[in-house]
Amino acid sequence: MNNEKQSQPLKGKVAIVTGVSRENGIGTSTCYRLAQAGADLFFTHYCPYDETDGEGIEEHWPAQLAAQLNEIGVRAAHMEADLRDEDLPKKLLEKAVEEIGVPSILVHNATFSVNTNCKDLTSELLDHHYEINNKGPVLLTQAFANLFEKTFQTEKEGSIVFLVSGGPDPNNLAYIATKGALKAITPPLATGLAPIGINVNAVDPGPTDTGWMDQETKEGLLPLFPKGRLGKADDAAKLIRFLVSPDASWVTGQVIHSDGGFLGR
Repeated sequence: MNNEKQSQPLKGKVAIVTGVSRENGIGTSTCYRLAQAGADLFFTHYCPYDETDGEGIEEHWPAQLAAQLNEIGVRAAHMEADLRDEDLPKKLLEKAVEEIGVPSILVHNATFSVNTNCKDLTSELLDHHYEINNKGPVLLTQAFANLFEKTFQTEKEGSIVFLVSGGPDPNNLAYIATKGALKAITPPLATGLAPIGINVNAVDPGPTDTGWMDQETKEGLLPLFPKGRLGKADDAAKLIRFLVSPDASWVTGQVIHSDGGFLGR
């Protein structure tokens, strides 16, 4: 077997990764892993969320990341994307095709999360979670699948991965509810898209130290990880790399916990 094909199983493929705004996030680690496997990258980010509700703004990071991916030896481009925009799927895919090429890999990493419990949950907050965590990804999935089917009529090796979540945290109600919906939609989407060659899977990475944890949170979570450490962004990225590779061509419709055996599910 060709050694380059073994070391770069995604060479010649184009991957879209959403929600790549921060250096230490899962989106960034995923871009690195896919680039090392040979994929060209088109990624999105949304600074207004990071500035107000997210983990802090890193406005220059997308350009820095694109340059680093170029140094790895792949092509990379990016755009700001608000998943609440109903025209986004069309605009995003047109931009990806123009800049890099037709994508065959889609990783749904972008998310919206604001602490909510049964007492302070509002209709507006629930709608906001739904628009970004459910409606936006599903409509982008539809547009991606339509483009894939039209373009790749013989080569049928596409892949979609959702980042999902769960657990009993009473202060994360809207986030867990909407991420749970992505878990539920994964098997029927996989069944529907299998005939055109697209695998659909979901990854639940558990609590991951991407910068949002303070020391108290880390100390509280650590005893719930039987492997003795907190989750890292690269833990999820390595699994995503596998799921979108030819080695996972027979894996579809699965919701996979990659959380080090986390006891707080």
